Amino acid sequence: MEMASRLFQSIVLQMKDTVDRTIGIVDASGAVVACTDLPRIGEMREDAVTELGYAGDMIRFGGYTYRSVADRSTRFEYAVFVQGEDELARSVCSLASVAINNIKTLYDEKHDKATFVKNIILDNILPGDIYIKSRELHFGSDVPRVVFLIRQVERADVAAIDVIQGLFPDKQKDFVLHISENDIVLVKEVKPGSENKDLVKVAKSIEDALSSELLVKTIIGIGSISSQMKDIAKSFKEAQVAIEVGGVFDTEKSVISFENLGIGRLIYQLPTTLCEMFLSEVFKKGSIDALDQETLFTIQKFFENNLNVSETSRKLFVHRNTLVYRLEKIKKLTGLDLREFDHAIVFKVALMVRKYLASREESNNSNN
Repeated sequence: MEMASRLFQSIVLQMKDTVDRTIGIVDASGAVVACTDLPRIGEMREDAVTELGYAGDMIRFGGYTYRSVADRSTRFEYAVFVQGEDELARSVCSLASVAINNIKTLYDEKHDKATFVKNIILDNILPGDIYIKSRELHFGSDVPRVVFLIRQVERADVAAIDVIQGLFPDKQKDFVLHISENDIVLVKEVKPGSENKDLVKVAKSIEDALSSELLVKTIIGIGSISSQMKDIAKSFKEAQVAIEVGGVFDTEKSVISFENLGIGRLIYQLPTTLCEMFLSEVFKKGSIDALDQETLFTIQKFFENNLNVSETSRKLFVHRNTLVYRLEKIKKLTGLDLREFDHAIVFKVALMVRKYLASREESNNSNN
């Protein structure tokens, strides 16, 4: 806020000619950030600020009158003080606080693009206001932007935000914001026509930097590209969904794009009751739990090799007939022949649904 202090200083100096009193401003820590009596800048007045915190918006303390600068949010940021405890000190203090408050509000709104971006992401601002405010803050209206959600797993490091800011130093274009203890959001401007692989590259560079500099492990969700400012809220939600869906279906991946979630995204939106019905319908004959690990591994490899028997047996180092025998065994147990495309799809979805239900149970148990 150095810039704000300079603005404050110029205002109090202009008032100095009108009122023959010392006028100054303290911040929340009690430090004097502006004053007509220059040597006092930097002085600490914690006691007055503490007192102000208890007593409301105006106090007389130690030969001075203090008034907090009203703010729309509740937390205290600045207070004006005027020398004297008389009526004149009170009036000057009230007038000065009005002036400072207006300047501060204008300053914040004008310069604080980051707060604006954060408000959009967290849905704290009406869509109609977004358009007006984007223009006020000189945001390019049809610039493509994308949201990366960087979630620190295992442990969070406070320095992570600095590392990410270091990678994207242009504070007018790219915004790095703290959303919670573990989550940092990067709203990044991208080149028109950027593809998913370009975004994954950016995410990888963040992952590598945090891993090498702070030994912090991350999962990064990537939303889809939005060309309008109001759509970055959607991109943020998509990045959240990417991490959640990826956490269920692609546990080994650390960078997950919303656009590549495939069937997982559909399943993730289904109510659990539907999922359970689907599973019991598919496995009428026998439970999916009857399949042992080896069989499930075989199935996974069979899917990875596009239902190609020869290719899969080669990758598994088993004889073709062994694989065919295993597939027959599955067919007996479940009534599904994985060599048939339709059956394979049903089975693939069923495995994913099962995984999803297991993850829901886990999160329910950890919440109870």
